[in-house]
Amino acid sequence: MTKVKHITEPDAFGFQVRIVRRGKESSRYFSHKLWGSKTKSLKAAITWRDQMLVVLKGSKTRFLKPPKNKTTTGVTGVSRTIKFDHRKDKSYLCYTVFWVKDGKSRNKTFQVGNVQTVTADDELHAFRTARLFRSCYEHAIDHDATFDDSKFANWKKLRIYENENLDAVS
Repeated sequence: MTKVKHITEPDAFGFQVRIVRRGKESSRYFSHKLWGSKTKSLKAAITWRDQMLVVLKGSKTRFLKPPKNKTTTGVTGVSRTIKFDHRKDKSYLCYTVFWVKDGKSRNKTFQVGNVQTVTADDELHAFRTARLFRSCYEHAIDHDATFDDSKFANWKKLRIYENENLDAVS
């Protein structure tokens, strides 16, 4: 027997069809005796397999485990990344905040600086600013308010998170 995808011949008495989607197996055994001959049982197995592939279409996933939360900081929507600039041949440490504006996904990047020269204080400043940005965005969503991201335009020179009047209401 030539190899037919999803169909095996586990013994001399029939064919087995197995399709796995999202960790669940759909299978059926096609006995040569029940179907009348080896050829007829193979034809029935192929027909059933093709029908199941149509039914299960779209449920195929690359990984069985759900993807991990896309955060490297422990704060939802905020991730720490190192971006490589090919033109300058340098790597830069960044904190990126993911958010939605006018129904479109957006991101705001707080670039700390060159990985070789960045200080712990600079990194902490960028992280705290990114965390406040996300917090202000979530506060605006929760209170049906408009989120104004322009307050973070001059973030490198200002320590916005130290403003006692802000309290994530920005």
